[in-house]
Amino acid sequence: MPSGPWLLALEAKPLWGAFAFLMGLVVGSFANVCIHRLPLGGSVVKPRSRCPGCGAPISALDNVPLLSYLLLRGRCRSCRAPISIRYPAVEAANGLMYAGVALLKGPTPDAILSMCFLTALLVLALIDFDHHILPNVITLPGIACGILTSWLTAIPTPLGSWLSLRIALRPETLESAAAAALGYAAVAAITGLAWSYYKVVKKEDVEPMGQGDWKLMAMLGAFRGSRGMWLAGFLGTFLGAVVGVGLVAAGKAGRRTPLPLGTFLCAGAALELFAGAELLSWYRRLFPHI
Repeated sequence: MPSGPWLLALEAKPLWGAFAFLMGLVVGSFANVCIHRLPLGGSVVKPRSRCPGCGAPISALDNVPLLSYLLLRGRCRSCRAPISIRYPAVEAANGLMYAGVALLKGPTPDAILSMCFLTALLVLALIDFDHHILPNVITLPGIACGILTSWLTAIPTPLGSWLSLRIALRPETLESAAAAALGYAAVAAITGLAWSYYKVVKKEDVEPMGQGDWKLMAMLGAFRGSRGMWLAGFLGTFLGAVVGVGLVAAGKAGRRTPLPLGTFLCAGAALELFAGAELLSWYRRLFPHI
């Protein structure tokens, strides 16, 4: 018999899950705008969306998530140029994640925050995949939002419980802030050591590493606490290592080919949100004496 959060998933009302899916499709459409425009420094509000081929404005009827793509058979109404499959894929992925959160957490404030968090991860993952950047306009407000709303979530508070004995603040808020600071510092230290190794020991001319991943890790800590952050970081780096080894083995990349670490960290964070508790429980059963 299922137990814990998965029992809640089975007992949740289907109407809430369906509504969350539809809401996720709409937000996913906006996520596409952010993915395209933020790296270019453009506004996500105006001008209206246009066909990249002929420049024709896209009408509201042709901008209905998923449905318009299917009715238009993946082509612009004006010039019949093909529309990238990524657009409906992003909408569908966001909708499915929203539905999953709705079934997992029910109609709660924690569910709404998790949905916002997942959309931010989706946008960051694809921007980093395309451009190898993680915009501050998402990560910095994300850190602040995670800390300010931490009291609405039920994340474990190992750091916060210890600090709350000495500081008159809620353990959840302290946990979120401490995890954000720890995540930022840890990734900064690791990347600094790696840069120093190649620069000083290997005497290779390498560029200084960016700070986007540091801020992303801080955002993960702010939303998911120290345990969730470390698990997300482990899962993300593991996924990145598997993909990297696979690309090298297939001859698609070299040993020094840069990979978008942020993309894999976002994937690890999403996996942690949905299955982190189960993964930790499985690990403890596998190694009961650790």
